Amino acid sequence: MLVRIVKMSFEPSKTEEFLANFEKNKLKIRNFKGCNFLELYQDQNNTNIFFTYSYWESESDLNNYRHSDLFKGIWAKTKPLFNAKPEAWSVDKVASLK
Repeated sequence: MLVRIVKMSFEPSKTEEFLANFEKNKLKIRNFKGCNFLELYQDQNNTNIFFTYSYWESESDLNNYRHSDLFKGIWAKTKPLFNAKPEAWSVDKVASLK
């Protein structure tokens, strides 16, 4: 399993457009083969900065998503809304406390 964290910064006037597109597609992303978990976070101070946090069965599952028509459609609508280059990390969970 890998955890994918993506940081996205949007033009402040475009955040509602991003949120509407995420709402429309979040279940499709979560139900994509290999995705076991999906959350969206919003920065408390810079409310135009968001993070997605997702669990993937494998790197190949994540790559299959990133090369899918679903991702390409979402990305085509999301990319023009950015005010900074997005950042992404694939990480391994080391510890988890509940």
